[in-house]
Amino acid sequence: MSEGEQRSGAVREALRAAPLRFPFTRWVPRCWAHLLGGALLGPLLLVVVAVLLVLGLGLSVAGVGLPVLLALTLLGIPAAALARWRLRLVEPLPLPDPHRRLPGAGRRARIRTRLRERATWRELAHTVLASTVLAAASLGFTALLACSVLYTLSPLVVRALAPETVMLVPGHAVPGPLAALPFSAAGLVGLLLCAYAGALLVSAEVALARFLLAPREDDLGRRVVELTRSRARLADAFEAERRRIERDLHDGAQQQLVALSMTLGLAEYELRDQEGRAAELVTRARGEARQALEQLRDLVRGIHPQVLTDHGLAAAVAEVALRHPIPVATDIVLPERLPALVEATAYFTVTEALTNAAKHSGAGAITVHGRVAGGRLVVRVTDDGRGGADPAAGAGLAGLADRVALLRGRLMVTSPTGGPTTLRLEVPC
Repeated sequence: MSEGEQRSGAVREALRAAPLRFPFTRWVPRCWAHLLGGALLGPLLLVVVAVLLVLGLGLSVAGVGLPVLLALTLLGIPAAALARWRLRLVEPLPLPDPHRRLPGAGRRARIRTRLRERATWRELAHTVLASTVLAAASLGFTALLACSVLYTLSPLVVRALAPETVMLVPGHAVPGPLAALPFSAAGLVGLLLCAYAGALLVSAEVALARFLLAPREDDLGRRVVELTRSRARLADAFEAERRRIERDLHDGAQQQLVALSMTLGLAEYELRDQEGRAAELVTRARGEARQALEQLRDLVRGIHPQVLTDHGLAAAVAEVALRHPIPVATDIVLPERLPALVEATAYFTVTEALTNAAKHSGAGAITVHGRVAGGRLVVRVTDDGRGGADPAAGAGLAGLADRVALLRGRLMVTSPTGGPTTLRLEVPC
């Protein structure tokens, strides 16, 4: 379907493209079926709306009408879903559901969310119009179509009822089939009129449905805001869990290892004058405890280095560069401390890039450049290695890319064969 058809409707576009041939196209029976469905469903919907409204207002006097009025408010949701389904007869491109999906939400949460959505109230307005104005138009069209069909078939009707006199119009008797031919011609004109009238009515209903039942930019904007907030909550939860793990390791396992090392040192001191393997085993156990403590400290430092918390991104990257087996030149100049999530994301991205360079690149020098430009932190890590790096080949950057995406940032890797390899990180501050 072209962009113009999506904007104005398939029926209206077909009518514009070939107005003389339109009565003989497939859109005519589709339009008639759609309007006949409206003539049947509209009065039924009006009865339901009227009953719920009367019951809700009547029971409100006794203080128990709120659930009925709530049901009336939410009636627009299934009615709108039915209207969107009926539009498939005349619109090949379906109207999307403007409501947010709520998997796993309870009944109260669903109701509260639906009442807060503007689409719910637009659907209620469409339900009221569909049960009144649109239903009246469909009923009028149905009457015109029925009369046109009857007049078109009037010679057959007169012949079937002969020799009785048939009154096709008040005060005018038709004695035979030949006398009914003018009525048949009028019926054909009526059918032609119904083809164009049905197209215009359907076009108006489609335009109204697009205005009231389709998603709007403000709905999408609210979804984007909620998605951004959920991302921020997810990142905050990740950071809080990281701090909890770091605290547990530092205050729990690390302190216990320190105490164990001290206890083994005291045992070694007491056994220094005794013969046998006891002193040797205690000495070995103390060394293993010391080694485990160092490994645990490296693990805690890897989770979140203390220098990053105390002095910021530039100092933390400089410390990593000093310990790196390949010479690393750092040039990170920041106007002020950045948000903790931004600093942590940039730090772990740089450390992962340096680790990959040491393992796979064969580089002789690496540069790390960082600046804040346009409210975004831009960090580039470049090495003069052999190139050909593939981020999708398990280099560890996929998880970092997901973490960067949580902050609405970008992670790009350029690594032609022969080098150099450049990793570019952009994170909003």
